[in-house]
Amino acid sequence: MQASPVTDTRAPAAALHPCRLRWNQPWQWLALGVRDVLRAPAIALFYGLCFWAMALMMAWVFRASPEYAMATASGCLLVGPFMAMGLYEVSRQLESGGAPRFSESLTCWERNLSGMGMLVMVLLVLEMLWARAAMVVFAVFFDTGMPTTATLMQTLLRWENWEFLAVYAAVGGVFAALVFASTVVALPAMLDRGTDALTACITSMRVVCLNLPVMALWGLLIAALVILSMGWGGVFLLIVGPVLGCASWHAYRDSVAGDAAAPAGEEGT
Repeated sequence: MQASPVTDTRAPAAALHPCRLRWNQPWQWLALGVRDVLRAPAIALFYGLCFWAMALMMAWVFRASPEYAMATASGCLLVGPFMAMGLYEVSRQLESGGAPRFSESLTCWERNLSGMGMLVMVLLVLEMLWARAAMVVFAVFFDTGMPTTATLMQTLLRWENWEFLAVYAAVGGVFAALVFASTVVALPAMLDRGTDALTACITSMRVVCLNLPVMALWGLLIAALVILSMGWGGVFLLIVGPVLGCASWHAYRDSVAGDAAAPAGEEGT
């Protein structure tokens, strides 16, 4: 007597469809992020302290070894979205009408451990490439020796060093844009729907390509708020970091629809 074949009864992950976005939605995401932070202030404060600690570490590296500043910044840019997963979970629970729990925000990544591990490996490779590219730029333009922290700003502000600034900014911009495009909705999708890393990253890039002006505005808002928050020792990241984390969840919810949604080209504008 032959044994009957075992069938997989697990429901497949829902297909993800990018949605068209409106110009005003990034501002709405920020407002919703502020609302979520006010509804869970204690949890938000914990993650704000984590973001502040990252800023203090970056400031220390800049003072001690300025040539490693971009490498440290790239590492923080990659770690930041993973750290914000706890804030995604907070917004997810608030959206569903539940009370956010700190313990669940810390362990939410366990729901898709294999996918998260794969994405971590890919981003670590990207971070190493980014760090190496930054070191190469420094080595090419300062072949007589790295500038010291004391003379760094004076050196960079000289007109003859404009090429270094342009290349350094371009290299950083390319890697930052690549990380942003591949992760802007990937991590929330993996947390929310159990999507695998490849599908999540491809969906994230499709969202960015479909809504390039809006997502560019969103990226610029994130960058501007983070840069402005770095003043006064980065203390403003105590607030800005959690707000951006929660806002990113709402950006995902507006940017991605499941199987029931119409194709992207048929979404309302």
